Amino acid sequence: MPKKGTHTPRSPISDPGDPHGWHAMTESFLEWMGIQNYSPKTVENRRSYLRYFVEWCQERGLHQPMEITKPILERYQRHLFHHRKRDGLPMSARSMHSRLVPIRAFFKWAARNNRVLYNPASEIDLPRLEKRLPKHILNAAEVETIMALPNLADPLGLRDRAMLETFYSTGMRRSELAHLHLGDIDDDRGTVMVRQGKCRKDRMIPIGDRALAWIRRYTEEVRPGLVREPDDGTLFLTNLFEAFTPNRLTQLVREYIDAADLGKRGSCHLLRHTCATLMLEGGADTRFIQQLLGHAELSTTQIYTQVSIQQLKQVHSATHPAKLEKPPQPPRAKRNGTA
Repeated sequence: MPKKGTHTPRSPISDPGDPHGWHAMTESFLEWMGIQNYSPKTVENRRSYLRYFVEWCQERGLHQPMEITKPILERYQRHLFHHRKRDGLPMSARSMHSRLVPIRAFFKWAARNNRVLYNPASEIDLPRLEKRLPKHILNAAEVETIMALPNLADPLGLRDRAMLETFYSTGMRRSELAHLHLGDIDDDRGTVMVRQGKCRKDRMIPIGDRALAWIRRYTEEVRPGLVREPDDGTLFLTNLFEAFTPNRLTQLVREYIDAADLGKRGSCHLLRHTCATLMLEGGADTRFIQQLLGHAELSTTQIYTQVSIQQLKQVHSATHPAKLEKPPQPPRAKRNGTA
């Protein structure tokens, strides 16, 4: 039985000995992605999504990429559209998009490198993605309720408080927090260096004094007891003396949010959304929020201007002509026949 937390290796797709088969071609494509400095996570995601497509092709007797035509790809798109998950729900547009993008990238690479005669995916129409707003946003009082939950008498509770404060202060992603090192925190300047964030981009962002104070307590009082030599400098460590995985961070933060019993669900990204929204409501410019969150496009950040409703409500109240006025008083009753 495989060890918990590990994945059983799957058999290779198609015949490994066929230089024109799916296995050889996809492995060459993924190797090229590595050479082009794509992140290991991106490479692994594309491997998984390509495998879904290849298995679908092989079930239909299509064993080589050169056999794929535009009508076959359109048929696969219809398959994704009609597919139902275990709960009976259809696949979301975002999930379909995620499965089609690697196919388009693969055939673009194959055509450029003369592995196929032409690119059958050049005219694939990807599903239109919805611009969804975050389902829940916390207010400042709700955040403080969550922050007060860790048991500070327990060393791991103090560590958890430092992590929650870091999420709230910086709005960083869970993978970014998991990869923080001691040297990334500049206490004097009040900054933190996020290294190799999304799209492998470094960025330096501010961190608040309160979060720094909790990090300082954690590093002085707790972290020495969680370190096992050789110390690689990872800032936040688990009770197993190792760095957090993104999934473990999700579980930890979700447990605190659920324990707060606010009627709102979420995890690390909820604190990220909350950080951005509350700063916008406090008057921060969207371009500053873009730099803080590490968004490549300003349009991604502008979604928070729709969540930040307070300023819009103030303008609406000040300018909309339909206002609630004092209701008219009913006529006073006559007494003794006199008005």
